[in-house]
Amino acid sequence: MILLVAAVLALVFGPNLWVRWVMNRYGTDLDAMPGTGGELANHLVKQLELDGVAVEVTEIGDHYDPSERKVRLSQQNFEGRSLTAIAVAAHEVGHAVQHHQGDKRLLARTALVTVADRLARISAGAIWLAPIIGLITRHPVPFSVMVTLGLAGLLGRMLLHVVTLPLEWDASFGKALPILAAGNYLPKTQQAPIAKILRAAAFTYVAAALADVLNLARWAVLLRR
Repeated sequence: MILLVAAVLALVFGPNLWVRWVMNRYGTDLDAMPGTGGELANHLVKQLELDGVAVEVTEIGDHYDPSERKVRLSQQNFEGRSLTAIAVAAHEVGHAVQHHQGDKRLLARTALVTVADRLARISAGAIWLAPIIGLITRHPVPFSVMVTLGLAGLLGRMLLHVVTLPLEWDASFGKALPILAAGNYLPKTQQAPIAKILRAAAFTYVAAALADVLNLARWAVLLRR
């Protein structure tokens, strides 16, 4: 039983720890780096003619906001001259390229985010209220309705992850890496570390996806009892 719990914890938290380790390992500024992550992002936006796309600093994590058409980088990656800063900047610009090209997966994810967030809030309350409603009404129907609402939220988040994961992979290896290689922005000796960082960037959402799967399984087991 202990081994099973350890395996589940490693499966859920392992990817997140690995992503942090990779980002930190290559997060040291390099004197030979010709520019910062923010400068590279701005350069790529102009070079790729992504009209209307802006680059700015954020405090809520590196991401691309399709609603405002902004590439947002943490201060560390915006001002940093590390391999991590360069790779993350290129990855987020990759999302801007997807948006510019009308990638249906990005459009679907954008539409799903708002719905999934609302469902997640509703489902959390519904799942915790279900036992109380069941005790008060002593009838299976209200309890079943609350449970259905709760599980719908979890399933909605899992659907969002299904769309997000291949989108993240494409931003790293379908967009960012080819752009960096074609523009000779980095020497060949740094391409392997960059690929590793881009892989980590693509796997940022894996931990969240696995956590949601575990949460759904946990509730399924509890409800079967």
